[in-house]
This record gives sequence, C-alpha cells and structure tokens, in this order.
Amino acid sequence: MKRISRDALAARVAQDIPAGAYVNLGIGLPTLVANHLPSEREVILHTENGLLGMGPAPLPGAEDFDLINAGKQPVTALAGAAYFHHGDSFAMMRGGHLDICVLGGFQVSARGDLANWHTGAPDAIPAVGGAMDLASGARRVFVMMEHFTKDGQSKIVRECTYPLTGVACVSRIYTDLAVIEVTPSGLAVTEIYGELGFEELAALGDVPLMDHTKDHTKGHIKDPIKDPTR
Repeated sequence: MKRISRDALAARVAQDIPAGAYVNLGIGLPTLVANHLPSEREVILHTENGLLGMGPAPLPGAEDFDLINAGKQPVTALAGAAYFHHGDSFAMMRGGHLDICVLGGFQVSARGDLANWHTGAPDAIPAVGGAMDLASGARRVFVMMEHFTKDGQSKIVRECTYPLTGVACVSRIYTDLAVIEVTPSGLAVTEIYGELGFEELAALGDVPLMDHTKDHTKGHIKDPIKDPTR
C-alpha cells in the first residue's frame, strides 16, 4: 500500500491554507507545514509560546535557540513578527482569533472528536499543553496524522478510546492515505492518494465513509473573513 511521505503530507496540508489566514501548527508532524507554505502566499503562523509571524525552520548551523516553537524546535521569524507573553498567546487561542490550527492525532472519531494528548499508557507523560485551547478556540481544526498506528490499527474510529482533547471539533483529517472531511452526515473522503480505491480505503477500518472524491476541488477553502477585531 503506497503512502505519501511526511513532507508530502505537510505539503498537502499547506496547499489548503489560504492567504491571510492566522494559523497555529501543533507539535510533531504539523510543524513540517511551515516548510511548505508558498513564499508568495502570506500566512501568519502563531506559536503558543509567544510568536506571531513564525517562518520555516532555519538552515543547519543558523539555529537560534532563543527562537523556538512550542515543541522547543528552532524556528525563524519573518519580517514584522511580534513577540508577546504566554498569557496573551493563549488569549488569542481561546478568543477565536485563529482561523486554522493543525494538530496531530492519536484518534479521531466518526463525529470529529479528537484524542491527541495521552494514550493512557502507564509510562506516558500526560501533557495536554495548549491542544484543548486550540481545539475549542480555532475556527477550523485540521488533524494531520498517519492513517494507522504502529500495530496496524486505524486511527479513525467510531468512538475514541483515549482521553479526549476536544468534542466534535475536527473539521478535516489529513492522513498519509487520504483527505477526509468531517460533515454533519459523517466522514466524507474527498481525496485518495496513489492507486488505492475508495472501497479499499473504506475496508481498512470499521467507520462508515462516504465517497466524495468526484466532488473534490483542490484549494476550495475560502479565504478567512477579514476581521479587524482579530
């Protein structure tokens, strides 16, 4: 079964982020999205530890470890970037000022519940961080994850068995196999990568899927509404 690489997945997510959007990229896979945003498209990246206007990862040897994202990875700051207190950053997240957040996921349920902070394993360190604030505060929540766990279980499930990050919060799921919209009628597959067919994809898990691949138009997300109170 052909799966796209992590960088290809990040590029696919970046394709759907419109110009003018204020976006938070979560820890892990989502951080790669910053490296694939087109230079001619203005997207304002926010990181919860207090930076607005984050750029791509620095070149090797050019890292400044006083300039990091929430995952403690070195980042760059674009011209016009702003630094601010952690509390102000969370006010932005909780106040509905972010158009999109891109989060990783352990599980996403059929109704768009997200579990992404704890697997329940006895040796795991609980660390929800700002994920709950982002899941409830961002206008759209994109989840970017591999389709299967290491032991071959689908991460798209009927009901989450891990502790929840947010309830019915996910707008869209991007995996290394497909793009799936969360709709009031259920999960709609809008794009499948490679040679995999819809029926084959649907058979990989026990969650009912709808085939919307023929209706999909790339780049169909509308630009966010310009809100001066943002």
